[in-house]
Amino acid sequence: MRIVSGRLRGRNIESPPTKTTRPTSDQTRESIFNILKHATWSPSLDGAIVADIFAGSGALGLEAISRGADFCLFAETEPKARAAIRKNIDKMGLSEITRLHRYDATRLKIAPGNLRGKFTHIFMDPPYNKGLWRPVLERIRTQALLAEGGVVILEEGAEAEIDPRGYEVLDDKTWGAARVLFLGLTKKI
Repeated sequence: MRIVSGRLRGRNIESPPTKTTRPTSDQTRESIFNILKHATWSPSLDGAIVADIFAGSGALGLEAISRGADFCLFAETEPKARAAIRKNIDKMGLSEITRLHRYDATRLKIAPGNLRGKFTHIFMDPPYNKGLWRPVLERIRTQALLAEGGVVILEEGAEAEIDPRGYEVLDDKTWGAARVLFLGLTKKI
């Protein structure tokens, strides 16, 4: 795996040596970021505050930084995956603009000294077909973690049934075994 575009383009991304982690492919990552770059509903990645939860190797957050994000919070519970993320952060010299947390994604929060504001982009790539996205989407909504106009990018299995209550589906794409939903908070009337 490698960074697809931006200032870190071509840099290798270390993957955790575990079968429980399934990194987003370079091609799917490139497609996700092309949509984010061109969609009228997507906030700019320039200056973005990003979260990469169920982070695995951290490829989505690293790609966002390469493309202009100012900050990324990585959340991952698996020790080997966290070690791979730490190696990637260190070898790319990104420790000043990242934080790596080992807490469960359902405990995602904005803490003083931890972030620079609400998230403009939240990347979620949980293990497929386990419904782990449900409590996380609820937490994002109830804890007001998403900035106004922000977007959640949820990757699930291609056959997954997804009903993101409280969110508007901005786009829904399938690439191979991956289904990616781009979600915004439902506007109150």
